[in-house]
Amino acid sequence: MKTKTAKIIFWSGAIFMSLWFGASGFFELTKNPVVWDITRQLGYPPHFIYILGVFKLSGILVLLLPNRLLRLKEWVFAGMFFDIIFAFFSQIAVLGFPATIDAIVAFTVLSITYLMFRKIYHPETIFGEA
Repeated sequence: MKTKTAKIIFWSGAIFMSLWFGASGFFELTKNPVVWDITRQLGYPPHFIYILGVFKLSGILVLLLPNRLLRLKEWVFAGMFFDIIFAFFSQIAVLGFPATIDAIVAFTVLSITYLMFRKIYHPETIFGEA
């Protein structure tokens, strides 16, 4: 795969995930019932929901900065993966498998986006290794 194609796939995925996590983070911070009520139903306390919102919005800012903070982007990807995995298992436990479709889609898009990130930026670029 050419670098140009990898960049197009990466930025498409990064924008999609930023919209996804941006909306979710905004809804968590504004106590929007679309996200807030479901998250409470899954058993998460209010203070945790606010923290998720702050970190989601901070993460998308880092994710959308081109060619900057590459090591921090790795942490953002890790945070997004953990968020999606916890959402998936919480939804299975409380709401059943049909409620996990959004987590499955997000996990798939995030996985492809991360693979393209690693194709574009090699470990020596990210971590300064020789």
